[in-house]
Order: sequence, then structure tokens, then C-alpha cells
Amino acid sequence: MLCFLHTSKDELRNQSPSLLDTLCTGSYLDVRKTACWFQALFTTSWRYLPEAAICSLNVKHFKRSCRLQLTDSSNRTTIINIVFGVQQANTDIFLSSQKSEAAYTPYTAWPQTCAVAEEKFFKHIAARAGEDSFHLGCLKVCAYILVGYNFSTHELKTVLMHLLTAIPVECWSRRHFVQRMEDILRYLQCCVVEKRLDHFLIGNEAVPAEIILPREFRVSQPPNLFQHLAQDPDRHEQALYEMEMLRDRFTTLLTSGK
Repeated sequence: MLCFLHTSKDELRNQSPSLLDTLCTGSYLDVRKTACWFQALFTTSWRYLPEAAICSLNVKHFKRSCRLQLTDSSNRTTIINIVFGVQQANTDIFLSSQKSEAAYTPYTAWPQTCAVAEEKFFKHIAARAGEDSFHLGCLKVCAYILVGYNFSTHELKTVLMHLLTAIPVECWSRRHFVQRMEDILRYLQCCVVEKRLDHFLIGNEAVPAEIILPREFRVSQPPNLFQHLAQDPDRHEQALYEMEMLRDRFTTLLTSGK
């Protein structure tokens, strides 16, 4: 199979099937074609794997992803969702097959994602924290109390990452749970009041050196995740109101467990 990056178009035309035609639209990698190619390749390869003797496989491709459904002899089913990614140079930043926030994402568009870098950051924290560290528990509680409000889990995760670099890891144990949750909500409230929440990975000197970022991430000004609050007074007022409701919900959770 000829490489379509380092082979002339004339040579590629003589190859059938061509990866250029199979995976690309024009000169761009196509998400939908990639999902179709993966489905066909995995289905063909499955019968050569030892797992094929004990599990049945159903592969379904969607427009921007694939789903593997494995059913064993006891009729237990495991579902694996496959999202495709292209590494950006040798960094921990990837271009992802997932949709962007735009109303329409072309199949040749691969939005940038920080998911791998964020996962690496939490592994970095976990390696330094004690066994009783409850920082991920705080994130789960935040996600729970956010239900029904306009704050996103990504915004709360950003707040948590900022605090994890500001507060020593030994202070995130279970016995400090209430204090750390108060810190999270107080930090979020300050960001809402100031209408500014900085992106964690861009322009932040506190990001651990072991997380490999593109140079432009290191030298750029951090984007404001609350820019929409600065531009829309009504949304800002609503966010201030919801912030008070979040604090009340957390207090109720502590007192009643609900």
C-alpha cells in the first residue's frame, strides 16, 4: 500500500484500492470514510483473534465514530465506543473525530481536543496524591450538583485543575472534602463575578512539564471560557443566580444526603 503523503498522485492512481480514495476527500482525511474503513478492517480481522471463539462481534459505524458490541457465551454484552484521533506532532494534544461545538462540523474537520493531556494531568496528580485522595470524588460531586444548571462539567473540571496546582495534593484527602468543595465553589463564583475563567492548558506556567504541549499553547494568552458572560449581561446575571443555587444545593447535599 503506497503512502499517499510521500507518493505522487500519478503513482497513487495506479494503486487499487488507494488509501487516498479510501480515507480522504480531496487532500483531507475524512472522518466518515475513516469510520467505514475501520469497521470493514476490524470485522475482517476479528475472525483471526482468539476472542472470536468465545465472543460474537457486532460493529456499527456512525458518522464520526464506531461502536463494538461484544457478546460472550453467557450472553453478557460489552460495548466499546471508538473515537478516532490524530496526534498533533509529538504532543499530548490531538485532533479528534468528535464534533465541534459548531452547528455543523464538516467530515474533513478534526477539532482539536485536550482530552489526552487532561487525562495525563490527572494521572500526574494521582501519582503524587495519597491513597485517600478525594479530588476525583470532588469532580463527581460537582457533576451531580450541576444537573439542571448551565455550567458545564468542562468548566468545573477546569476550576478543579487550577486548584489542584494551587493547593498541595496532601490537602485533597477525604477529611478535607468539605473545605475543598467550598474552595471549588468559591473559585467558580469569583470567576463568574469577574466573567473570566482561563483555559487550564493554554498560557499556564503551572502545567506540569511532563505534559507535552505545542509551543503555541505555552506562549499564548489563555482563552476565556466565560467570554459569553462578558458579552451577554443577561447570561451573566443568570450565572450569578445559578451560582447561589449551586451553593444551596451543596449545603442541602451535606445536610440531607440528597
